[in-house]
Amino acid sequence: MPKMKEVNAAEGAPKGIKRFELDAGKLTPAQKRWLKRGVSQPGGKLPLFDDQGRQFPVRTIRSCIDAGWAEPWFSNPIKPDWLVCKLTPDALEILTASQKNEER
Repeated sequence: MPKMKEVNAAEGAPKGIKRFELDAGKLTPAQKRWLKRGVSQPGGKLPLFDDQGRQFPVRTIRSCIDAGWAEPWFSNPIKPDWLVCKLTPDALEILTASQKNEER
């Protein structure tokens, strides 16, 4: 499971502000597949279902939330057990950059 390192971002940030640095190299293939789907979506919305119509495993979703890659977006009143999530701003930035590097 990816781990977050808490870093004091004194360079270029007001004193006392910290940000989380995400380690993209420690993503599992399932996590990477799920997260990459949100890069092209408005607001970084992450899908509930894969290309074959199967629901993404809750374990994958929760591990991404715990690692700081995704965050819950809103509660679904019809299906409260579904986790509707979006990419965190840091994750979106890192995944966008890594996608550009893969295209080269």
